[in-house]
Amino acid sequence: MKICIYGAGAIGGWLGVRLARSGHAVSVVARGDTLATLRQHGLRLQTPAPPAAGEAQRTEVLGAPVLASADPAELGVQDLVIVSVKAPAMARVALAIAPLLGPHTMVLTAMNGVPWWFFEGFGGNFAGTRLKAVDPDGAIARAIPGHQIIGCVVHASCSLNSPGFVRQHFGNKLIIGEPSGEKTERVRHLVELLGQAGLEAVLSDQIQKDAWYKLWGNMTVNPVSAMTGATTDLILNDELVRGFISSVMLEAREIGARIGIPIDQQPEDRHQVTRKLGAFKTSMLQDVEAGKAVELDALVTVVKELGELTQVPTPYTDALLGLARLHARMRGLY
Repeated sequence: MKICIYGAGAIGGWLGVRLARSGHAVSVVARGDTLATLRQHGLRLQTPAPPAAGEAQRTEVLGAPVLASADPAELGVQDLVIVSVKAPAMARVALAIAPLLGPHTMVLTAMNGVPWWFFEGFGGNFAGTRLKAVDPDGAIARAIPGHQIIGCVVHASCSLNSPGFVRQHFGNKLIIGEPSGEKTERVRHLVELLGQAGLEAVLSDQIQKDAWYKLWGNMTVNPVSAMTGATTDLILNDELVRGFISSVMLEAREIGARIGIPIDQQPEDRHQVTRKLGAFKTSMLQDVEAGKAVELDALVTVVKELGELTQVPTPYTDALLGLARLHARMRGLY
C-alpha cells in the first residue's frame, strides 16, 4: 500500500518504521530538521529486543528509508494516511492534506484526546454535533470527509531521541475502529495489515468508548504532570493530588454515561492500571520540556464542553483546565 505518515513525531515515526519494514511504500510529511534527517537517514526506531540468555533487557535500532517532503502535493494520493500530529496542529494539517486524499483513501487518526469526528455516526441524540474545542469553525471536518476516517487509540509509550529517531519504551498496541462501530471489510483489512507489521492491532466494537477510556486516565495526569514536572508515580503517591484527580474523573465518567459510553470502574481502579506502568513522563510534560504547544483542548477543554452539552456540572474539570491553561499561557505554549 501507499501509506503517508502526517506527523513524524514519536508515534508517527514508530508506525512509519514498522510499516516500511513490512514492505509498504511509506512517505512522510515533515518540515525543518526532521525533513532533512529523513532525507539523509530515513526513519529510525530504538525498540526493546528479546534479551539473550543471562542478559538484561536490551534494545535494537531498526531503520527504514522513506520518501519525505514538506509538500503533500509531491507525495500524491495515498491508500492510507496516518495522522499522528498533536491536536493543536490539526488546523494546519486540514489546510494541506487534500493532495493526499483520493475517494477511497483511509485516514487513520493516531492522536490523543477526543477527536473532531467523535460524534460521526455515534452519540444518539448528540450524533453529528461539532465539538468547538477541537474544531472551532468546522474546517477539519470539511477537509477530511467523515466516511474516510478510521479511529485509532494508541497504547504505546514512545519519545524522540532526536528528529526522525524514535525510542519505544513500552506498549505496542493499536485499537482500530470505524466511527460508526461497523466492522467493515476495510477496517478488518487494516487490522490485519498492522498486525503483519509487528503491531498488536485490535478491532474495536466502539472506538469512541476506547478513546474515552484512555482519556479518562490521561486527561488528568497529563496536565498535572505538565504543571508540576512530576512523573506519574509521584502524582499518584500524593493523596491530595490523587483525590483531586479522582474528582475530575468522576465528572468525566458521568458525561460518558450520558453519551452512551459508560465506564464501570472507579477512579482508583484506573490509578492501579497507571501505577503498573511505573514512573514515566507523560507526553504533555515532554511537550512542556521541549517548548511545544500542549494539547489541552483535546484532553480537557473538550470535556468541559461535553459537560455543558450533557448538563453535567464540571467544577473540578474547570479548575484543572484553568490552572493548566494559565500555566501553558505563561510559557507561550497555549
